[in-house]
Amino acid sequence: MSLNLERARFNMIEQQVRPWDVLDARVLAVLGQVQREHYVSTEHRQLAFADLQLPLGHGEFMMKPVIEGRVLQAVEVQPGDSVLEIGTGSGFLTACLARLGREVVSVEQHADLAAGASERLQRDGIANAQVQVAEAIQGFEPRREFDVIVLTGAVFALPEKIKNWLKPGGRLFAVIGESPVQQAIVFTRDGSTVRETSLFETDLAYLTNAAPPKRFSL
Repeated sequence: MSLNLERARFNMIEQQVRPWDVLDARVLAVLGQVQREHYVSTEHRQLAFADLQLPLGHGEFMMKPVIEGRVLQAVEVQPGDSVLEIGTGSGFLTACLARLGREVVSVEQHADLAAGASERLQRDGIANAQVQVAEAIQGFEPRREFDVIVLTGAVFALPEKIKNWLKPGGRLFAVIGESPVQQAIVFTRDGSTVRETSLFETDLAYLTNAAPPKRFSL
């Protein structure tokens, strides 16, 4: 393994992720274990550890490492947890979630991205994650509940049905609002109610069928 790669990975964690208040030891460890360079395209390999969103095709992007770290810390995945990820993308966050939890079901609407992510996960020995091809907002119904749900793209408003996929005590991460100022929020189901905790401002591309309604002006 290249010393330069390991130095870049160390710098990503210590100079980007940790200073952004990601202090959970399990999260920092998994970011060091999953080889991020395997989950980016060949042409972007030299940028794998940069503080950048990296394009994946179809107008989708791989989140910055700092955002990925905050997501993983916010949802507090435990070893026995079931996880639903909406928007597989490269599969990197999928791999991190799978190492932290018991199982991951990840939904990706683009068949080529789903196939690529599945291949990377298999190559890295991640056996507890499955990738399904579906459009999650209108074309997916898991027919079960999860301990953790992560949306990797933004929604203008969180669909109520997604909250209903969350188990009691479960945590859901979503980025909500209107670009360019959106709010990262973790939702926690407490009995019949869902509590919201605002985390930070960011700006992500919208999931399909989740953008703001079009406004007409004269």
